[in-house]
Amino acid sequence: MLKFLKGVVGGSGAGLKDLPYNIGDPYPSAWGSWSHFRGTSKDDGSPVSIFSLSGSNPQDGHLAAGRNGVKRLRTVRHPNILSFLHSTEVESFDGSSSKVTIYIVTEPVMPLSEKIKELGLEGTQRDEYYAWGLHQIAKAVSFLNNDCKLVHGNVCLSSVVVTQTLDWKLYAFDVLSEYDGANATATGPMLQYEWLVGSQYKPTELAKYDWATIRKSPPWAIDSWGLGCLIYEIFSGMKLGKTEELRNTASIPKSLLPDYQRLLSSMPSRRLNTSKLIENSEYFQNKLVDTIHFMEILSLKDSVEKDTFFRKLPNLAEQLPRPIVLKKLLPLLASALEFGSAAAPALTALLKMGSWLSAEEFSLKVLPTIVKLFASNDRAVRVALLQHIDQFGESLSAQVVDEQVYPHVATGFADTSAFLRELTLKSMLILAPKLSQRTLSGSLLKYLSKLQVDEEPAIRTNTTILLGNIASYLNEGTRKRVLINAFTVRALRDTFSPARGAGVMALCATSSYYDMTEIATRILPNIVVLIIDPDSDVRSKAFQAVDQFLQIVKQYNEKGNAEDTSGAGSLGISSMPGNASLLGWAMSSLTLKGKASDQAPVATANSVTPATTTASTASSGLIETPSTAPVHRVSSSTDFADQLMPPSPTSTDGWGEIENGIHEEHDSDKDGWDDIEPLDEPKPSPALANIQAAQKRPVSQPVSQPKPQASTSLRPKSTVKAAKDEDDDLWGSIAAPPPKSASRPLNVKTAGAVDDDDPWAAIAAPPPTTKAKPLSAGRGRGNRAAAPKLGAQRINRTSSTGM
Repeated sequence: MLKFLKGVVGGSGAGLKDLPYNIGDPYPSAWGSWSHFRGTSKDDGSPVSIFSLSGSNPQDGHLAAGRNGVKRLRTVRHPNILSFLHSTEVESFDGSSSKVTIYIVTEPVMPLSEKIKELGLEGTQRDEYYAWGLHQIAKAVSFLNNDCKLVHGNVCLSSVVVTQTLDWKLYAFDVLSEYDGANATATGPMLQYEWLVGSQYKPTELAKYDWATIRKSPPWAIDSWGLGCLIYEIFSGMKLGKTEELRNTASIPKSLLPDYQRLLSSMPSRRLNTSKLIENSEYFQNKLVDTIHFMEILSLKDSVEKDTFFRKLPNLAEQLPRPIVLKKLLPLLASALEFGSAAAPALTALLKMGSWLSAEEFSLKVLPTIVKLFASNDRAVRVALLQHIDQFGESLSAQVVDEQVYPHVATGFADTSAFLRELTLKSMLILAPKLSQRTLSGSLLKYLSKLQVDEEPAIRTNTTILLGNIASYLNEGTRKRVLINAFTVRALRDTFSPARGAGVMALCATSSYYDMTEIATRILPNIVVLIIDPDSDVRSKAFQAVDQFLQIVKQYNEKGNAEDTSGAGSLGISSMPGNASLLGWAMSSLTLKGKASDQAPVATANSVTPATTTASTASSGLIETPSTAPVHRVSSSTDFADQLMPPSPTSTDGWGEIENGIHEEHDSDKDGWDDIEPLDEPKPSPALANIQAAQKRPVSQPVSQPKPQASTSLRPKSTVKAAKDEDDDLWGSIAAPPPKSASRPLNVKTAGAVDDDDPWAAIAAPPPTTKAKPLSAGRGRGNRAAAPKLGAQRINRTSSTGM
């Protein structure tokens, strides 16, 4: 029965073999007769601390005090008091002698003296960290004295340990007892185990065992003295040897000195209450204490206070002690973001702190929080994640991106905010290499097909650039079906000149993926058109592209090896330099020159940009908007919910077999990215061709004078308009044959010079004599009269007057 009661009071296990923890290496110091060991859990390997106390006699006073400490530590809970996990008492026999050992398992901690040596802080950072630690111990002591009416009895350097997050915690409760000052009849010792306290740590009344005075003193009198001893030890850097050493105040900070002297007052009733020390001491008012305190009560702050705090935090973190930032502030910040109490600007501070970690620590401490944030419905958080994805995207695994990150990011492709759509597009430059082929072909390309006909010119341009960058991650069949249609049918015909330039660059960068037939029949014909583009930058890129693809074809022909037709890219100019430039281009395409604020990374012209005022800098990765054109800026601070997306200006029926999932009917099949010949024009009927040729023949102006180009758009609206646009620059290229005499006007031809196939004959009045129209011959000239065809004559006459 006695052993059973001991087990209930002293521990929660039957023996060391039943202890679910492994005992590791010891620390060099611990409080009193205890030993402090590192340990791990047998279940999951998590770290713990194990304290042991041994005695040869079961009635040993040290063991009795140890059992008191176990009981108190198990029942007293506070954030600044060591957390209890498990305890047991083991009795072992060695021959005729027995040995009793008490084990306490707690959260993983380290002695304060060892942690101070390990950190090696100096100057202001040291004082700030000490202030934070003393602030925590003062709160623990105040909790015991004022709230629980308990007396610790031995607050000193040895009774303080430090957690993995660098928090200071109070332990060593062997001497802890209730304060019985209200009991006037009590005459015995109030502290049953006061003999465990070193004489240098005892105040005068305790050293004299004046229990009457102690009971008349406030509950905090003994522990306030102990707190003064702790202050002396941490600032002097040595353990207290004699009570008289407390008078040496040279190492005590001046802001703390008045409170230090009041803590060590010779009169117990005048000693400073630790709760007053926390509230009024000037020493505890510093950046580190204020920052951590704000984070701990973050849920009580309003949105304005949170926003202001988190915007200042990145710069503030650089001034605070780096170990405390990484081990204390970073976990608090990650937890606040994960559970929604922190604002979106906190992500900037989190990533900045995370950049000071190693890659392994970053993956363990920061990435899990970021992955969870992608599921947030807060647009501000989503924008912050996409703006900083280059800082953590490379650390994400392919599986996490494909299964957890991309499904949430993809919702931004269809967002009503152009700013968020472009940020989502930009993020794919980092995420696409980690996506599976199924996700690339089945989801991403559908979204990109829609974005290439987006209302925002910058988004259309960046979509083309992105396609050029991720082409290497697509399988061969998808590349054959998508790239040429995307770059020629859409990009090269875009009304926005940087988009056309991007299409040319994308074709050059992906030249290794096209065979000779595609280059000759589909790529070169589309690029050649752009050598007369209104924009000089597009023309320059078009000439370079023509030279590059012609060089590829020439080299292929020189080789003359039919077996190498599928490897035309290996014979041509390498596409790697192009890819390299496109990467930088896509990353910086959100920045526009002439911005008044860096909150508006997307600026687009609301109308077609004039060819004479547009300055395209696609080679440097910037999309410039002319200063004279109206500019629509999208601010990151704008309420995204108020922005509505107008219907897309063009068709979005995808690229060939890769559909958007929405099958619609369109007036022109050329808006889709099917495998088509975009420049093949249907031939008009013979009559229509004759009329068109006649209309194109000049009458009163020189033949060499060109007609001004009517439109800068390269996207044909119909087959007839496409044929006219191709010939606006050189009149007469498909018209009827010119007259034999260039100096004679066309309307004064002689009868001998009239062509039998004159197109005007079908609609003009019949001439006096003609072989094609014998109806007019025989009027009184002795020839055989023609058969009466009055009806036909009336029709001819009517048609001539009607025209």
